[in-house]
Amino acid sequence: MPVLGADFALRVASALLLIGLALLGAWLGGWTAALLIAAATAVVHVEWIGLTDAGHPAVGILTVTIVIAIAAAAAGFPVTGLVLVAAAMVAAVITGSVWRALGVLYAAALGFSLLMLRGAPEDGFEAIIVLFAVVWATDTGAYAAGRLVGGAKLWPRLSPKKTWAGAAGGLVAGIVAGLAAAAALGLQVGGRTALLSGALSVAAQAGDLFESWIKRRAGAKDSGRLIPGHGGLMDRVDSLVFAAAVAGIVGWFGGGAGHLAAGLVRW
Repeated sequence: MPVLGADFALRVASALLLIGLALLGAWLGGWTAALLIAAATAVVHVEWIGLTDAGHPAVGILTVTIVIAIAAAAAGFPVTGLVLVAAAMVAAVITGSVWRALGVLYAAALGFSLLMLRGAPEDGFEAIIVLFAVVWATDTGAYAAGRLVGGAKLWPRLSPKKTWAGAAGGLVAGIVAGLAAAAALGLQVGGRTALLSGALSVAAQAGDLFESWIKRRAGAKDSGRLIPGHGGLMDRVDSLVFAAAVAGIVGWFGGGAGHLAAGLVRW
């Protein structure tokens, strides 16, 4: 426990609860998944506001707009949802803040990527599970390797605690988890699966570094206090934001807009 940190048990308990909710949404899909995704997206946007744009009267309207956009996409109107997100970003810029627009994009990237992958006509569950497995294993592997091995810092200006050992441990853990998840789900396992898992793992770590930069810029240790041992929800899903966006892009190129999940796990 001294090596892993005094809050390790609390972090694990909180993570298990969040994992349970995520798996429930992934398993049930449909409106259950959409509601969980919309709620998470709203919280992430509110926490972004708290770090970059607190106090402006327009930001609450932007959060509501993002939720309505996700609801529209879940109801079968993804183009309408994307138009609403684009309108919210334009409104954010017009009201005088690029950070406000970036916050809309950040939150919407999380919500739309997860929603469109899980809502795909085939392989939605499989795609989400592979994504979750890689991201969770990357976070855990990086945390454990960083604590146990230590060594040279990865990028101290962004995150003074992250190390190259942690990054390598996260990458290895992410690739192994992606291969294991694919095999358990009956998907084809090979070099492409390892490459995909590695790409998602790197994206997850980039997302973690990006949020660390945002917090350092804001002079904050955590994005919020919602989750014991983790801070805010944004602290917990920062890796997932980037990894889900990359998964959506890969799925788009692999299977087109109507087959994102199959394009991710089967091309």
